[in-house]
Amino acid sequence: MDIAVQDGLDHSTHSTTVPTAAWLCAEMLDVAQKACQAGDYNFAVEIYSSQLADLQQPDRPLCLLKADALSRAGRIGEALDSYCAAAKLDSLKPQELGSLVDCITNTLREKELCISAPSKTSSCRVGVNKNELNRSCSEDDLSEDEEPLDFFSCHFCKCLLTEPVTLECGHTYCKYCLEDNHVTECKLCRYKLSNSTGKVKPTAFKVNVVLSSLLEKWFVAESQARRYWLEGERLRTKHDFLNALERYNKAVEMAPTIARLLERRAELHQEMGNFRLALQDGDSMCQLKPLWPTAHYVRALALSKAGRNEETLKEYFYCVALKPNCITIRLEAQKLLSDMFSSLFEKDSLTALLHPCQTGFASPLKPASLLLGSLNSAPQKESQTEGPSDVTAKPQTCAGDSKNLGLVLSALLCTSGLKRKCQDNPPNLATANKLPRKDEGCSSSQAPVAHSGEREVPTHLLDSTDMECSLCMRLFYEPVTTPCGHTFCLKCLERCLDHNPNCPLCKENLAEYLASRGNQKTLLVEEMLQCYLSEALAERRKVHEEEMKELSNLKQEVPIFICTVAFPTIPCPLHIYEPCYRLMVRRSMETGTRQFGMCIADDLKGFADYGCMLEVKDVKAFPDGRSVVDTVGVSRFRVLSHGQRDGYSTAKIELLEDKKVEGAELEKLQKLHDSVYEQATSWFTSLKDNMKSQILSHFGQLPGKEADIQASPSGPAWCWWLLAVLPLEKRAQLSILSMTAFRDRLGAVRRVILLVTRKRQAR
Repeated sequence: MDIAVQDGLDHSTHSTTVPTAAWLCAEMLDVAQKACQAGDYNFAVEIYSSQLADLQQPDRPLCLLKADALSRAGRIGEALDSYCAAAKLDSLKPQELGSLVDCITNTLREKELCISAPSKTSSCRVGVNKNELNRSCSEDDLSEDEEPLDFFSCHFCKCLLTEPVTLECGHTYCKYCLEDNHVTECKLCRYKLSNSTGKVKPTAFKVNVVLSSLLEKWFVAESQARRYWLEGERLRTKHDFLNALERYNKAVEMAPTIARLLERRAELHQEMGNFRLALQDGDSMCQLKPLWPTAHYVRALALSKAGRNEETLKEYFYCVALKPNCITIRLEAQKLLSDMFSSLFEKDSLTALLHPCQTGFASPLKPASLLLGSLNSAPQKESQTEGPSDVTAKPQTCAGDSKNLGLVLSALLCTSGLKRKCQDNPPNLATANKLPRKDEGCSSSQAPVAHSGEREVPTHLLDSTDMECSLCMRLFYEPVTTPCGHTFCLKCLERCLDHNPNCPLCKENLAEYLASRGNQKTLLVEEMLQCYLSEALAERRKVHEEEMKELSNLKQEVPIFICTVAFPTIPCPLHIYEPCYRLMVRRSMETGTRQFGMCIADDLKGFADYGCMLEVKDVKAFPDGRSVVDTVGVSRFRVLSHGQRDGYSTAKIELLEDKKVEGAELEKLQKLHDSVYEQATSWFTSLKDNMKSQILSHFGQLPGKEADIQASPSGPAWCWWLLAVLPLEKRAQLSILSMTAFRDRLGAVRRVILLVTRKRQAR
């Protein structure tokens, strides 16, 4: 919820009743307003005081302006006197107490909680704009933990992952959280979750088998408690409160240090009217997490139901002090404070009780200063034997006391002792049921633990076999999880899906997963490997890198695609559908070479002795695993030896280059080059329009002549373009491809052009 933020006081709050007495100096009030905006509140107080001194009767709006200025200046005692003077004239409205609440909560933050004061944008908030309030509702979420979660926690419920589900983006959440929140996108990365119909199927959330078994193995008690907890949640939604409470009680019995579990049980107690039990849970939460705003809010709700307004106000103050952006509770505190002010003036003893207000603020009695003193001094030690408060006790009223409101507030704050609780009883939510650390020593019956944020994993339960891929039988490397909940190495799964679009374990169809290319790593498994099995993971990574290095060494071994004749500089689009070639192309991309050889088939050797290296420019994948690969010829080669790897052919090769000539030979070669180029241009020009358009769409325009015909190791590009479009058999093309003398290649091209021209003329 957004709020109107201002550097000074909100004069607009009281503008509807600005003093109208003729003797008030408008110029001085304007100066006071500017002083407040500049942060000089004491100067503003002097002006307001001098204006009030000139009045025969106190003016309520002016009293409020002075009170606000005193609050901003930190003069709480004097501010309370001014608020009382205004309240005597007319009841204080909640929105008129924003400055007072800000001052009290800021003082609590700085002097008792030892937390730095919030910025002006989050603390100096008096007037609340309704539209801005609606835009900033996220600021009011007390459940948002500022502390980072360990990687075993769900980012929805902030608890241990239970029935963990890994989404396509690689992030993991509780299955219950995904279904209960009707999730359509990942909370962390905003990845959209959808199937072919555009809607998420609740049944599509399958439990991650590996993670589920590991979490139940490592955190037995918490996992079981979380299951009871979720059972209680389901029963509660059905309004079966008694059975829900039974499940909550079992969960708390197994894991008594989970503050969020106590919060849920306290809420159930509230619904059932068990306010005393709700208060007990609130007390436990405050002991476990003294600086958690939700703990104080739960306690405040129970106290409020019991009519203990003073203690409720104290808890509201702590909520706002711990989370200044929590606007709803800030307004509740202002409303409750307004009611307490009003109660002072509803009694017969008003004159005696508020004598300082009747004497023009000249009384030496400053009861409100007791509050200031309590904020500046250390709180008294609480009794360690004091039991839980009885919420059935009758609340004390301000008017029934011999002290005024300042004394009441002082009593509330001086008995809180939150800072002392943090120092004397540090929260042990994360460590209460843990085994001792290695450096603390452990008995023979207790195993050392491995650490990860708040939770700790017993090292004797760590077993690398729990995190092995069922396909390669090695430690997970780049783990990915299928929609059916099974985890594999990315490369292993891809190879399996090349042959069959079904899960290797449960045989569930993964066509949609394959179509979406859902190959994002399972981040939680990756983090667990790095944290607990770092040495084994480093060794696994080393093996993988060695494999990739071997595959990327094209001098030692080149993958061969057996298909047709390709030429240097000429585009060669390929349709890849066979599993072995899917693997081959994928490896060429992963290793970064982006190259493989192209040869035609040979009945005896498997593939021809000459070919052309292709470079991958783009890969367009289809949902069923097929792909269209755009390649272009790079260089020619001669095969030295034939081989095979993982179903596709390989070869050791030698690159071919044209032999260069000089002098008179070069001049003759240049003349032959120009002559053949003219013949080629004439032949292409004479073609029919439909044939021309087909050639142009597939191979592009005929390349122009090059200034240096020997600049490229494979000769001018136009010659290869012409060989690609001329109607030649593959063996004839292969013969010309293997030539290393440019003169011989030009002669062969000339003969082909003459032959083709004669055949066309004969028709």
